[in-house]
Amino acid sequence: MILKAFKTKSNQKYVNSLLQAHKAGVNSKKIKTIAVLFNVDEFSDFESFRAYFKELNLTSPKHKIVAFTDDDKFEVSQWESYFSPKDFGWKGKINNVDLQSFIDEDYDVLISYYKSDNVLLNLITAASKANLKVGLARTDERLYDLIIDVNPKNFEIFAIEFRKYLNILKKI
Repeated sequence: MILKAFKTKSNQKYVNSLLQAHKAGVNSKKIKTIAVLFNVDEFSDFESFRAYFKELNLTSPKHKIVAFTDDDKFEVSQWESYFSPKDFGWKGKINNVDLQSFIDEDYDVLISYYKSDNVLLNLITAASKANLKVGLARTDERLYDLIIDVNPKNFEIFAIEFRKYLNILKKI
């Protein structure tokens, strides 16, 4: 139990160091690829994202949807990939190859679709090389370039607001 607390603290320090080194700057290119990171405990209908991307005429095969669960024994085949606390080491080390490639990919947009203040989800968001980071939570505003403050269960409201901001930013 104590070891887990130290590991969490270690990962939080890594997130803080990533955020201090982060230089805000969103390019003006149109969106082609989108990544979604969500917490299974808050939202589990990932198909709504696929339908929404089609509605926005974003049909790239490089879109990626990744789920996070606190349950290490969680087994589900409907998601492209999922990860759990066992996929993380100390000081921000990622022990999952798929998760590391998700972080290293240069997506045009990363949607961090979770409200909870979870160090591991924040670590993925902070480490991601995505150009525009969109989030729902106001827990650490340094993580995101754009915050749409809605409940994860209100996907329709998020979809309307996200489209509105993409139009304002001339991303679609």
